[in-house]
Amino acid sequence: MSEILRVAICGGGNGAHVLAGIASSRPNTEARVFTLYADEAERWSGLLKENDFIIYKRGQPLTTTKPSMVTKKAEEAIPGCDMIIFVVPAFAHAQYLEAINPHLQPGVTLVGLPGCSGFEFDVYGILQEKAKSCNVMQFESLPWPCRISEFGKSAVVLGTKNTLDGAMQMGNCPGSKDPLATLQGLLGTKPTLVLSGHLLAITLIQPNAYFHPSILYGRWHNWDGKPLDEPPLYYHGMDEFTANLLSDASKEVVSIANAIAVQCPGVDMSPVIHVYDWFIAVYGLEIGDKTNLQTSFRTNPGYDGLKHPTKRTEDGKFVPDFTHRYLSEDLPFGLVVTRGIAEIANVKTPIIDKLIIWSQEKLGKKYLIDGKLQGPDISTSRCPQRYGFNTLAAILRKD
Repeated sequence: MSEILRVAICGGGNGAHVLAGIASSRPNTEARVFTLYADEAERWSGLLKENDFIIYKRGQPLTTTKPSMVTKKAEEAIPGCDMIIFVVPAFAHAQYLEAINPHLQPGVTLVGLPGCSGFEFDVYGILQEKAKSCNVMQFESLPWPCRISEFGKSAVVLGTKNTLDGAMQMGNCPGSKDPLATLQGLLGTKPTLVLSGHLLAITLIQPNAYFHPSILYGRWHNWDGKPLDEPPLYYHGMDEFTANLLSDASKEVVSIANAIAVQCPGVDMSPVIHVYDWFIAVYGLEIGDKTNLQTSFRTNPGYDGLKHPTKRTEDGKFVPDFTHRYLSEDLPFGLVVTRGIAEIANVKTPIIDKLIIWSQEKLGKKYLIDGKLQGPDISTSRCPQRYGFNTLAAILRKD
């Protein structure tokens, strides 16, 4: 008889719904859902008692199996788990890690799906010594675009990526199951999971960390304050100035990775590439005009109709919404993380600094002061300095 695989899925949103259905359909797998948000666990658990749980793809049922439990109690969901998968926004990772910490067993694999910038810093900072016995994996995105059809009852897979890039750092107590093979088995044949480089490379290559602040700065840094008749196009409205700004920010990210590779021989930072190369690798088959970064963004059909986040005024016009997650999340859990790594690696980042200074002012926050990450709001960010990680040895886990 095959050994039972026990996996906990943290979250209750779109991705968690789909993963719960797919994972629970695998043979000899006990899939548990752990969600801390409001009354999600109670509602979802109650619905499963009276309804099927169906994941659809292309209009047809993909799976009809239910997770073994949905709970908000870590003491029910976590003990005995071989793998714990975080399918929640970056700002929620710390809350979940704090909740599961007392119940982790040596050899467990923690997966950020996606991990976003600095997932490993939350893991190491919160779990402390216990993190050394955990395997840590993170991937650059979800395996599929998806959405909930009816909460607790059904969700839809809108497509499946061919490959999904990530990285892993093994703990000192590897466990009995191969982490990559285990996760691949849960997801199925697609996407093909590809591990390459150090975890820090996956943290640096997270595109939203500098995509969103760059595009918002490009459009609004010299805004005259007058409301607009329509929200402007977000990606398809990219002008030459913004494309150059984004390119320059990306060059700084690459320079950070290169500096780390030089200072720490043997640390593989090769996944960190320029934004244009990354964009062509991901979307190349769909882009209409690959002449340069600007034309590539403007002719990517996947971005059709996407507009800048705005708020409607009383007279029906529009002003920018700087509280949107493109800044409120992608600054403290993205660009500030990148800047923290740069500071440790002694790499100057004038473009990134400019973006942070402008963005933090729009949010009413203080991260970067007098050229250093020493503002009071780093305590609510995920930069390594938040956890007292101030050396390359600390962030690379070479201590």
